[in-house]
Amino acid sequence: MTGSSYVRLRLAGVLMAGLWGAVAATCAGTSGGVRPAVPADTVFVRVNLVGYLPGDAKVAVAFSEAPVHGAFTVVEEPAGAVVFQGEVRPAPAKGWGRFAHYYELDFSGLATPGRYRVRMEQTGDVSAPFTIGPDAYGAYHEDLLGFLRQQRCGYNPFLDRVCHRRDGRTFYGPVPDSTYLDVSGGWHDAGDQLKYLITGSNATARLLLAYLLEPDKFGDVVNDLGQPRPNGLPDVLDEARWGLDWLHKLHPEPHLLVHQVADDRDHIGWKWPDRDPSDYGWGPNSYRPAYVATGRPQGLRQYQSEATGMANLAGRFAAAMALAARLWQDLDPAFAAKCLAAAKSAYALGRAHEGYQQGNSYGAPYRYAERTWADDMEWGAAELYAVTRDPAYLADARRYARLAGATSWMPRDTTEHYEYYPFVNVGHFALYPHVDGAFRDTLAGYYRDGIEHALRRGQTNPFRIGVPFIWCSNNLATALITQILLYERMTGDTRYHDFMLAQRDWLLGRNPWGTSMFMSIPRDGEYPQDVHTSIWALTRREVPGGLVDGPVYATIFNSLRGLHLTAPDEFARFQNPYVVYHDDIGDYATNEPTMDGTAGAVYFMAHFGSAAHLAR
Repeated sequence: MTGSSYVRLRLAGVLMAGLWGAVAATCAGTSGGVRPAVPADTVFVRVNLVGYLPGDAKVAVAFSEAPVHGAFTVVEEPAGAVVFQGEVRPAPAKGWGRFAHYYELDFSGLATPGRYRVRMEQTGDVSAPFTIGPDAYGAYHEDLLGFLRQQRCGYNPFLDRVCHRRDGRTFYGPVPDSTYLDVSGGWHDAGDQLKYLITGSNATARLLLAYLLEPDKFGDVVNDLGQPRPNGLPDVLDEARWGLDWLHKLHPEPHLLVHQVADDRDHIGWKWPDRDPSDYGWGPNSYRPAYVATGRPQGLRQYQSEATGMANLAGRFAAAMALAARLWQDLDPAFAAKCLAAAKSAYALGRAHEGYQQGNSYGAPYRYAERTWADDMEWGAAELYAVTRDPAYLADARRYARLAGATSWMPRDTTEHYEYYPFVNVGHFALYPHVDGAFRDTLAGYYRDGIEHALRRGQTNPFRIGVPFIWCSNNLATALITQILLYERMTGDTRYHDFMLAQRDWLLGRNPWGTSMFMSIPRDGEYPQDVHTSIWALTRREVPGGLVDGPVYATIFNSLRGLHLTAPDEFARFQNPYVVYHDDIGDYATNEPTMDGTAGAVYFMAHFGSAAHLAR
């Protein structure tokens, strides 16, 4: 789970309307009198550090403590020749924190490929460099797959080591406690070394969806073990297969579904995964618990999870397996048949136990607090119908779609941690091609409802970011991008496209801190480096591609246990009392890269990415 100690979050009294109202109150501009001169180096220009496709809306954000007026230009890098000039326009929304003045710099009319900076003509301040061109995003989506390989449990190609060979021994479920069950493999969840079906099922399914939607974007550089030798299979399918093989281990019998391996006894500091000193009762670096889903509350000590069923887990599991059955039909018919059988079995388990199973804790009251499940069963049923054409699955998918409706985090300014996981209901997209026009309108309307709520939130701030700053806000931004892209594929309606680009640009540098939220992307830009992981702490080797948790409300940051910065805050000038982000290994709330967040971003990065690298 994200964070070295995972936190159940209720953000009492922190509502976005109040947040932005308070921000506005601190950001009132100067009034009357002569405008003061703006000293050089005090206008900050934020752009997407990766860049823009030629047809994208391209809007930089500038902010300063004193008013700015006049023109801005876009200049070639490094020659400095002016290629575009525009007017500095005040942002329509109120400001952010201590800076009183925010401006939009729209250079959408510039489509000529090249390398550029935005320059404020009044002061000479310039942005970081960026690219415009059809290949601006290149193969960054492949970097995300590289990060996932670094998260592998079992054989880890980044470390060239094998870890956690003894996972695990069961608790709960139809077999006696401490029964050995081979659940080795999968991915470490974040900076810690736990493994969850909650996140692993979603990550696997999202990788398969990314390949299904963007099959021409993925190359073949590594083999199935992640070693640098091509094996004739796109690397995204190698990574998905790693997840699928682990999921099969979690469901070895029709009535047995493991949902978690290890618990917060893992959280004892930086450690090599193959020399894990965590002790679960069998000695250090030995067996770890494998928790079996029962649909009832669980917890080996006083802290009990909430649970009403297991359909959230079973539905996502079924969706991943049904997608695999479709994609491997020609690649490996026997494996495809195995996946289809597992999809049907898990789906039946979910149908018999509707409701949700949450993550487990041991010594702390913190867990993944998922509380939705109908969206997962809709996804599983829709994917099963796509591969079997059994009308019973279609009928189920329609029923679950109506149960899920527009349920989402998007209208809310506070939720519990992962309460609305997996943050975007892919089930509506999967069902859409299989229903009539009226039901298609209903499904599109569900997506639109959430997008409209996010759009209204985005209109309250100069960056047009549409997410609340709960823990893992970057995952929400990725989910919002994905929902809009899926909506466009479903309907052809592009009214939200520019809003979607604003969320993308936020993740890639058009934010108060001027940093990308992906490790080592772009390599010549500002990005998270001092990340909260054992790999970084012990090796000091950067791993491109990992998406960090992202900014949080200051109320969250100030309330978390064991959180401290290890160095002076390089972004101190850009923090405010309401939302913070730190590139610091001590900040597990904002600077910990997550496996599922990164997997969820593969599709949108591939969407903007290029297949040109495959020809080289």
